Amino acid sequence: MSKNNLEKYLDADNCPVRNVLDRIGDKWSVLVILLLGDADTLRFNEIHKYIGTISQKMLTVTLKKLEADDLIHREIYPQIPPKVEYNLTERGKSLLPNLKNLVSWANEHMVEIKSARATALTSS
Repeated sequence: MSKNNLEKYLDADNCPVRNVLDRIGDKWSVLVILLLGDADTLRFNEIHKYIGTISQKMLTVTLKKLEADDLIHREIYPQIPPKVEYNLTERGKSLLPNLKNLVSWANEHMVEIKSARATALTSS
């Protein structure tokens, strides 16, 4: 591997991989994207119910970040009480096949990963 090829990792601000992973690499974003990919359109409370362990505040933050990156769309209906629905944008939909590949890989290797973690914990 040439030194020039490795230097591409130095520019954190302009690295597309770092920028994308910074946004979707948290605990909840991928779950929200996958959920909306399966359900098409969901309201806030439905997303909260299906994920289960996310706080309302963290879900709000996650949805705002995903909306800012144009991965999800937020539709507000002018009624009382307000109705808000979320769905994936075309950009969000284009990310789904990659995330589904990650899910498949994780499902395929999870037993071995857990075993390796247990071994590492007992040997340290």
